[in-house]
This record gives sequence, structure tokens and C-alpha cells, in this order.
Amino acid sequence: MKAIGYWKAGPITAIDSLVELDMPAPQPGPRDLRIAVKAVSVNPADTQLRQTQAPMNAEFRILGYDAAGVVDAVGSDVTLFKPGDEVFYAGAMDRQGSNSELQLVDERLVGRKPKSLSFSQSAALPLTSITAWELLFSRLGVPFGEKANHGGLMIVNGAGGVGSILTQLARRLTGLTVVATASRPETIDWCHNMGAHHVINHHRPLSEGLREAGIDHVNFVAGLTATDRHLPEIVKVLVPQGKLALIDNPDVLDIVSLKLKCISVHWELMFTRSLYQTVDMIEQHHILNEVADLIDAGVLRTTMVEEAGSINADNLKRVHAQLETGRSIGKVVLSGF
Repeated sequence: MKAIGYWKAGPITAIDSLVELDMPAPQPGPRDLRIAVKAVSVNPADTQLRQTQAPMNAEFRILGYDAAGVVDAVGSDVTLFKPGDEVFYAGAMDRQGSNSELQLVDERLVGRKPKSLSFSQSAALPLTSITAWELLFSRLGVPFGEKANHGGLMIVNGAGGVGSILTQLARRLTGLTVVATASRPETIDWCHNMGAHHVINHHRPLSEGLREAGIDHVNFVAGLTATDRHLPEIVKVLVPQGKLALIDNPDVLDIVSLKLKCISVHWELMFTRSLYQTVDMIEQHHILNEVADLIDAGVLRTTMVEEAGSINADNLKRVHAQLETGRSIGKVVLSGF
């Protein structure tokens, strides 16, 4: 099978930053699905891994998390799927990735592909949907499907992959007032189109933008990027006993300033369940099925903005470089080998 990955960590400009190999087809373990990959999307997690983490045991590391495809074979203990099923998923950080013709994924991390979407449109969704869902409903504890007024949610970087789906979930499945941050005309428009009630500029003090929107404070903040830089303003905009959930990777996050307001801090990493084989690992299967149902019902929509060609090293290099500019909107997808 064809696969794209790297032998050593480094910048995308290196000649061998991403290369193609022919590899033997993997054989499924007891709870594994072997999936014929039809489409993939690229996440910041892909670029961070390629830049900073050498492959274990000097092995070739296949990149990629998000994917949609067709079940090709199943392990002996699989009960949730059968060969021929169309699926979408985000994989696991401690296994080989989706940038290959065939991939092994634990069935508990996989959901049925939305019937109303193509493979490409579906591949834009799994990682960001699981991240946004867990952040909103598990980490922040916002009631699912309850339209009662529970205050406001500020999403720092509303136009990114996670911000795009988080905005939709919060607007359509909760009673929260959704405030997204963005700075360029195209990202501001995108946030409004995703459902944000208000969009404010994160290059200005967040508290000023919030006041200009007629809002004094919010109950929740989703820190999706530069949380350490925005932290003083986050403390200002949160109500006493508010909640902050974040997904980025600050070198240091000094949260002592949150004490006077008794603000709680929650980390979200969608790979935790698979990395530690938690007893509730199957919850991600249920989340993806729920997302598929909401897509097919017209409640949510794909965040794909571009289909960037077939799955090969050259196209993946181009998309990685684009993502590393920090100016991406939504998700970029590649399909077919």
C-alpha cells in the first residue's frame, strides 16, 4: 500500500519532510477495523508532530488523523462494523496515521459516515467535532440540547477547525450567546456564517471588544490558540466561578491570576481516551454517530473549505505549509491516491 510520512522531524521546507513509501498492508487486531482511506484532512496536530517528534524506534511514521473511508476488513472481536461500511474517524496518536491507502483503527473510535456528505466533506469533521464536543459538553459542562440561557461562551480563534464546529454546536445545541474572535474580513464572515452571535477582534483587548458588543462578561471561554497571551483578558471577561477550557500548548500557563474569581481550568485532548484505553473510550464512537445524525438532519454542516487534490507527498507538503501560516479557515481536505 502507498503511505506518506517521515523518517525524522523537521521543517516542511526540508526535501524529506514528507515522503512516499510502499508498505505491506497492516493486519487488524481483535478490535481493529482495517479501513480503505478515501479522504483525509490536515490538522495542526499533524504539523506539530512532523516538526517536533521523531518516529519511535527509528521507524517510518505515517502522518494523519482525520479520515473517511470504507471498512476493508475487521478483527475477530469487532461488533460495531462490517466490511463495506462507510465510516469517518480521527484515529489515535500512538498508532500509524491516515495518510495511507489502508489504516488500522480501533472500532470504538469510529463512527458511521454522514449519508448526506461525500467522503471529502466527512473527512473534515472527526477530530474537530470530537474535540469541540468534549470541550463544550464534558469539560465545560454545558447542558447538551438545553436552550435555557446559560450565559455566554467566548471562542478564541473562531475560524479555525475546532472553532468552526464549536461555534455550530454552541449556537444550535445550547442556549449560550456565542462570541467568536477573528481579525480578517474573511474570518469574520466565516464566524458569522458558522453561527456566532458576535465576532470581536483578538488583536485588540478582548474585554473592549466584548463591551462594544454590549456584553459585560461571559461564563465560559474556549482557548483554542495563544491562551497564554490572552490570559489576562480572559480573566477580565470571565464571570466569577467561570470556566476556561483550552486545547493549545503554551510553554507556561500561570493560572494564579484566576484564583480571586475562582475560575476553573480544563484541558481538552481528544486522544486521551485512546492513549490510556479508558473504560469510556467507546464514547467517541457515540459522539461521531451523533454528529453524523446532526449533519444528516441539517443541524450541523461540514467545515471543509478546500479540496486540495489527491493524497500524495507534494500536496500534503503544500497543505502543511499553508496551515503553518496560521491563517487557515475551516479545513483543507485531500482525496484519493
